[in-house]
Amino acid sequence: MIPLTQYGAVLAAAEGEHNMLIPEPADIIWSLVVVVVIAVIFRKYALPRFQAVLDERAAKIEGGMAKAAEAQEAADRALDEQQRLLTEARTDAAKVREQAREEGKAIVAEHRTKASEEATRIAEAAQRQIEAERQAAAVSLRADVGDLATQLASKIVGESLADHAAQSRVVDRFLDELEASHSAPVGSTTREG
Repeated sequence: MIPLTQYGAVLAAAEGEHNMLIPEPADIIWSLVVVVVIAVIFRKYALPRFQAVLDERAAKIEGGMAKAAEAQEAADRALDEQQRLLTEARTDAAKVREQAREEGKAIVAEHRTKASEEATRIAEAAQRQIEAERQAAAVSLRADVGDLATQLASKIVGESLADHAAQSRVVDRFLDELEASHSAPVGSTTREG
């Protein structure tokens, strides 16, 4: 270190000399001119370009945010629409299921009615057939009984009943008497059968 007494001597000597830490006024002026020129050029050319790039980025960001907001709103609307359609589809499906159940019940009831009608028709046809067969059997039986009665009467009386009209009268009278004697049980069985 320099002692204080020597420091003053150094300062005194330095006053006569040029100080390296302080620039010359011409250097300061030229430095200012260069800085001003660079500042003007930067402000005129570079700063507007930087500003345009920044404005473009800000616009893109704002546009992106607006598009994102629109996309979010569209997604919300689509979700609401999808929920509405899903609810409608579920409601329609429930209606279709209920309608199918009702139609199924109607079809079953219709088939039951048809089956009942068919059973009634078959029973009536069977009843008519039974009645026709009963009448045919009665006619056949009447003819067979008539023949047997005629043969028996011929053997008993001893003469031939060849006359068809006489034979028919004898058979009818015999059967009428037979029916009259058994009319209650025969009538009740034919009505029930």
